[in-house]
Amino acid sequence: MSDLADQAQAREEALAETLRRFGRAPVKSPAATGVCLNCGERLDGGRRWCSPECRDDWERQERAARRRGA
Repeated sequence: MSDLADQAQAREEALAETLRRFGRAPVKSPAATGVCLNCGERLDGGRRWCSPECRDDWERQERAARRRGA
């Protein structure tokens, strides 16, 4: 007989699979390159984006590309 932890894990795994199937899995971002991954502005300190707006724009573009199958 499964306990509550087993049931919770099974539900979490089912939800994760559903999210992956519908393109809503978390976006995995690449490593910092010294420039903003969205606009190309030079950065320091291991940052990947120059602003929250650039980060959000980059994430939107990545989700759209996954939906298109790119």
